[in-house]
Amino acid sequence: MTELPCVFVSHGAPTMLLQQGPTQTFFAQLGATLPRPRAVLCISAHWETGAPRITGSAAPATIHDFYGFPESLYQIRYPATGDPELAAEVAALLREAGLPADIDGERGLDHGAWVPLRFMYPQADVPVIQLSLQSRLTPRHHFDVGRTLRSLRTQGVLIMGSGGATHDLSGFRRHALDAPATDYALAFDRWLQDAVGAGKTEALLNYAREAPQASRNHPTPEHFLPLFVPLGAADESARGRQLYAGFTYGALSMAAYAWED
Repeated sequence: MTELPCVFVSHGAPTMLLQQGPTQTFFAQLGATLPRPRAVLCISAHWETGAPRITGSAAPATIHDFYGFPESLYQIRYPATGDPELAAEVAALLREAGLPADIDGERGLDHGAWVPLRFMYPQADVPVIQLSLQSRLTPRHHFDVGRTLRSLRTQGVLIMGSGGATHDLSGFRRHALDAPATDYALAFDRWLQDAVGAGKTEALLNYAREAPQASRNHPTPEHFLPLFVPLGAADESARGRQLYAGFTYGALSMAAYAWED
């Protein structure tokens, strides 16, 4: 089987589901242009646990893990099936590498997973499992998780990190949807594009010290850590390429990347 690329996407606000624009068009085209996966393994910013956990439900629920949005958003369901056998394989790979891993048979799909996937695979006909983040651990931990799961790419599994290339919510609240990018968010975004494109893995792993305005763009790490799992799942020498560039609310980069070896 052809080795699938691994990707990182910025999922933005849930209201993306109710809007028309270039980001929505990008996600629809992404699903159409990627090789068709047999399953998606999503690492979302919105599931944080102390040690890795994997969704094991055969029919994961749609989790509406957001508040204060239009009522129509809470009526949306994404009825993709799960893949308990794949979940068990992921857990086994992590345990073999010395990482504790458990399966959660009850948890569904949070909006970091199902919002982009609803555009990518609108028929919900690709099985989806999620792998949790450990937001108190380092980028290198998540990179090592990706390295451990690299073999899944030859088995038709799309490894997808879902977070935000920048994620300053205080800035987000001060700007309109179509506001131009702030200088500090744009500086980080350009640094990220260069680091990914040039294969600067160590710089990425040390982004908190090396990237411009890192703490302002990511005051907490959970929206950036999903990038390091697909980065780790790429070949050691792989240089990523930017799939999409754009901003919403001035402070939120919607950049997406792929590593294709």
